[in-house]
Amino acid sequence: MVKETRYYDILGVSPTATLSEIRKSYKKLALKYHPDKNSNDNGEKFKEISQAFEVLSDPKKRDIYDQGGEQALKEGGGGDFNFHNPFDIFDMFFGGVSRSRGPTRGRDTVHPLAVTLEELYNGSTRKLYVTRSVMCPKCGGVGGRPGCARPCETCNGTGVKVRLRQIAPGVVQQSQTICDECNGSKEFIAPKDRCSNCSGNKVVREKKLLSVEIDKGMMDNQTIRFAGEGDRVPGIEPGDIIFSLDEQPHDRFQRRKMDLIYTMFITVGEALAGFRHVIKTLDDRQLVVETKPGEIIKPNELRCIPNEGMPRYKNPFERGRLIIKFFVNFPDSLSQDKVEALRKILPFSPHDEIDPDAEYCELHPIEEYSSPTNDHQEAYMEEDTDGPQRVHCGTV
Repeated sequence: MVKETRYYDILGVSPTATLSEIRKSYKKLALKYHPDKNSNDNGEKFKEISQAFEVLSDPKKRDIYDQGGEQALKEGGGGDFNFHNPFDIFDMFFGGVSRSRGPTRGRDTVHPLAVTLEELYNGSTRKLYVTRSVMCPKCGGVGGRPGCARPCETCNGTGVKVRLRQIAPGVVQQSQTICDECNGSKEFIAPKDRCSNCSGNKVVREKKLLSVEIDKGMMDNQTIRFAGEGDRVPGIEPGDIIFSLDEQPHDRFQRRKMDLIYTMFITVGEALAGFRHVIKTLDDRQLVVETKPGEIIKPNELRCIPNEGMPRYKNPFERGRLIIKFFVNFPDSLSQDKVEALRKILPFSPHDEIDPDAEYCELHPIEEYSSPTNDHQEAYMEEDTDGPQRVHCGTV
């Protein structure tokens, strides 16, 4: 007995329906409720039909659904599960593209753009040259003498290659890519007939100057898109030129979304008795940071200055926090008279009680001593058949 019947109800079949009955029902309903025939439906019914068919046509997914319902699918009972595009499923049954896709579109071109934290804080305009393909001015994008082109044999004159991928038993997903042989032009030109300027490619390379506006508050990996400025190939809709921002490390600040983190180094005396320091901001202002005498700053303590962090993208008057992390520099050693002076003004914990047979150890900098490697440890264990010998600290 199945847990839920909604998908069966959508296709109008019983929970005992065969795969043939499920496929037959899907074909009938998909044609009836296709968005090209039901402009008022907004495609929701068509989407439901496709999702129901995708589950019930796959024995593994159908078994999960029968036992646990839709929730079992969402929780990954059969592994990661996402519904495929309903139009791709429709294409498999009716041979071709299910709705008008428009002209073939060229690839987008992505350029990484290194930017400083100052540019992301203040905003910036960069003038950048990019290289792209444009129609050859000598042959007008024909590629050779008039009438020399013939349909490309690799793609059968379609300009695209079709790839099929099975997404469910009896269901194949269709995808298209631009033909590599003709670069989407759908045509082939013999070498003797090719244009001397573009070698029959119909396009040549040119440099294009773009003004890239980096807005205040933009994030690392955020993109700036120039629509339709990509390669211009005859018969192909130009793609976009995209700049992907690559935020560079800063020598004074670290960014955490809208917050800026600044590490301030102070002495023990400043931590106890107060200090006054100046922080230079990313827009060259000076912020005076001070504490009053007797206001204690602990190592790694965090304080913040509101509204001195990064500006919010598209709303630069709203800013995050400037977070200050304090690093207290301790002296390497103190003279005896300074130790005695400190004992008089600072609280000290009483000494622990010490047993007569206690062992006294000397502390060393950790970087001077490393742990034994596994090889050394194994050799040590082999030599001592009675077990590892206890290593004592030096006694006084």
